[in-house]
Amino acid sequence: MIIVELRDIEIFLTLAEELHFTRTAQRLHVTQARVSQAIKKQERRIGAALFERNNRNVALTPIGQRLFDDIQPLYRGLCEGMDRARLAARGKTGVLRVGSIAVNLHDFRQLFDTFANDHPECEVQLRHVDFGDPFGRLRAGDLDIQIVWLPVKEPDLTVGPVIYTEPVVLAVGATHRLAGRESVSYEDLADETVMGGARPDYWREILVPLRTPSGRLIRIGPSVSNFQEMIPILSTGEAVSPVHAQAARYYARPDITYVPIRDAPAARWGLIWRTGSETELIRAFADVAHELNSVEQLAGAPVDPVDSGTSGSTVTA
Repeated sequence: MIIVELRDIEIFLTLAEELHFTRTAQRLHVTQARVSQAIKKQERRIGAALFERNNRNVALTPIGQRLFDDIQPLYRGLCEGMDRARLAARGKTGVLRVGSIAVNLHDFRQLFDTFANDHPECEVQLRHVDFGDPFGRLRAGDLDIQIVWLPVKEPDLTVGPVIYTEPVVLAVGATHRLAGRESVSYEDLADETVMGGARPDYWREILVPLRTPSGRLIRIGPSVSNFQEMIPILSTGEAVSPVHAQAARYYARPDITYVPIRDAPAARWGLIWRTGSETELIRAFADVAHELNSVEQLAGAPVDPVDSGTSGSTVTA
């Protein structure tokens, strides 16, 4: 009988989703060496390669794909069963898994607290999502609802209320030629290399356009999937990137400067969920978000997204 550690199964399944050893290690909070060791150990036990890998790509082999298809539902069922038991022990009967690409989750505290007060039987679990695969975990069923920048134009996903708006700024190295500017324009990006990596293209181009307002081509350089991967590239001046203003607060560093982009439209963040998997809890969470923003609008609350992280802008699904 083959005995496999649950952690090794988790590493295999995560690598099968990410197809990237570094991102898998970051997501599971382990070293890259631990990921490699776990995969090699499983391959020795099975007697065949589970992944094809070289310096540029990682891909599942046919045997690896079959293993993933066989054990992924079992692993998910095991995790869900453990979650249900843990929740029952705490007097909870439901869970709402909320994913977010945004890092300013503290700014949404009123939303989370209000929902928790209205639904004490439900536990809210927060998870980070990389912008390199913004909808993958939602579609896989790992998340119930997600906070993401808009617009989202996916036929299988419902777009709920806008919960937050903020400016867009340009992240550059502290010694970069643009670092001392009071502001920049998207036109300035024609002379720079800009990071890519967000997918799909239409979604990335809301933040990182392919051309300047006058039509000049913007060079897309290194591909990244989260802000942590951006830091060394920004710091050395290899590339720059438009980012949401929240980064200036949550990734304040002496080697990175954030310069306002004066002609960038305000970024909108909203809720999305799988259309075919809408539940009462998902709808209730969206309703709370809509009601909170409606109250802010009616009260005439001042909006300064850079400082407060709140918004009075609201749309409904």
